[in-house]
Amino acid sequence: MTTTATAPRKVPRPRADALRNRERIVTAAREMFVEHGPDVPLDEIARRAGVGNATVYRNFPDRDALVREVVCSVMDRTARAAEEALAETGDAFEALERFAHTAADERISALCPMVSTTFDKNHPDLEAARQGAEDLIAEIMDRAKAAGQLRTDVEVGDLVIAVAQLSRPPAGTGCGSLDRFVHRHLQLFLDGLRAPARSALPGTAATVEDLRNA
Repeated sequence: MTTTATAPRKVPRPRADALRNRERIVTAAREMFVEHGPDVPLDEIARRAGVGNATVYRNFPDRDALVREVVCSVMDRTARAAEEALAETGDAFEALERFAHTAADERISALCPMVSTTFDKNHPDLEAARQGAEDLIAEIMDRAKAAGQLRTDVEVGDLVIAVAQLSRPPAGTGCGSLDRFVHRHLQLFLDGLRAPARSALPGTAATVEDLRNA
């Protein structure tokens, strides 16, 4: 007696409109988290995204899931910007510049504090996005150093800390009042990373481990 092998079940692909709704929710959430912090009501996010509350909860069962998706999407986009620059020009330092300016545009400094003590910092999705971005930037920095473009006494943590600080509005100012200066001052910092170094840096380089233990 012969048996017929059961054909594997096909997992239905999400509909295009469902994917668009999810993207709209994540975009709206990122904007409102930057403007108002992570406690903004989810129904306000739904309203800005142009979807119903049920659509938000269907995609993200709780606030942590939505915050995590926003943070992961920002890290993925900043890493992708660096990858694309490297593929286009082959210039490692230009890839670093693209990463830094994209991170500032994404307001990564406002989003990173959301990964607080009440948030699962070791969630597999978050860990994968963070590790992927860190590994990519470390590789690009190594290439820039090998090419004589980047001073040798800096590490990934130095770049991340500077981007976060330079793209964070000073205390007591309106959130967007000084945005026009962010890329100017960020470029001044990036120019200071170029080799040959003009001066010796005090202290030690900031590593990824330093960031995680901060």
